[in-house]
Amino acid sequence: MSQPFSLKIFVATGDPDGLRVVERSNWIGKAIVFPRPLLPTIKQREEFAQTGVYLLLGPRPDGDGEMIYIGEGDPVRPRLENHFSKKDFWTRAVFFVAGSGQLNKAHVQFLESQLIQRAKEAKRMPLENIKSENEPTLSEADRADMLVFLDHMLSMLPVLGVSAFELTRANDTNQVNATLLHCSGKGLKAQGYESNQGFVVKANSQASADLTQSMREQMHGIVDLRQDLISNEVLQRVGESYVFQQDYSFSSPSTAAAIVLGRSANGRTEWKDETGRSLKEIQTRQAGL
Repeated sequence: MSQPFSLKIFVATGDPDGLRVVERSNWIGKAIVFPRPLLPTIKQREEFAQTGVYLLLGPRPDGDGEMIYIGEGDPVRPRLENHFSKKDFWTRAVFFVAGSGQLNKAHVQFLESQLIQRAKEAKRMPLENIKSENEPTLSEADRADMLVFLDHMLSMLPVLGVSAFELTRANDTNQVNATLLHCSGKGLKAQGYESNQGFVVKANSQASADLTQSMREQMHGIVDLRQDLISNEVLQRVGESYVFQQDYSFSSPSTAAAIVLGRSANGRTEWKDETGRSLKEIQTRQAGL
């Protein structure tokens, strides 16, 4: 079960979109978040001279959504300077460090490897890394410490606006009691539910192999998302339809329904429980309206 925690965010430049230093309660690590243009003026800060693991985020070449690069540095400053001059795509960065002597080269290589693996499993954002990093050998104690460090990082990242590592948690307490909903049409059947991460379509649900002409012409974002799901093998062709190979979280019920049905869809009315009540009806009753 996830435990409550608090974050302290220091807006170092006075600009909420500028440099932010983020610390978590009862943890040795901290996150540094900044937009790319600030690097030349903030790289003298002590955090940049420490060993850490970093994320670079920016728009995809097609302009729809973000992509991510994951790296490590001992220290992080020369690596970020190199990317500042040689990598064009990124517009913002996040990196994690700890107190003096708390992290070494093997530690951050381990964290980098784990994050790359996690991003590939989540399949939520294209990974700019060309190759996977081999996981270094750590002592049993160091590995246990770094897994705790990793867990704290992963719990902070969604709060910092980074969703690349979010896996659908099938055994999450908040999902156990969620109402199972169904979406059907054109001989297709899909199951899903609302969660804190968005709307989750369950593995083995079907999705249309065909798209309506209006969807192709007017819903480019959904069409591109669908192609990403096919490319990442979240959706695989089985007979006359596609089938979800894993639970997958969408930003809204309508996006999930559009992917399933291959057309524009209002998820609040398309997703229904076993009695035929729509999600909209269920939520209206829950709200006491």
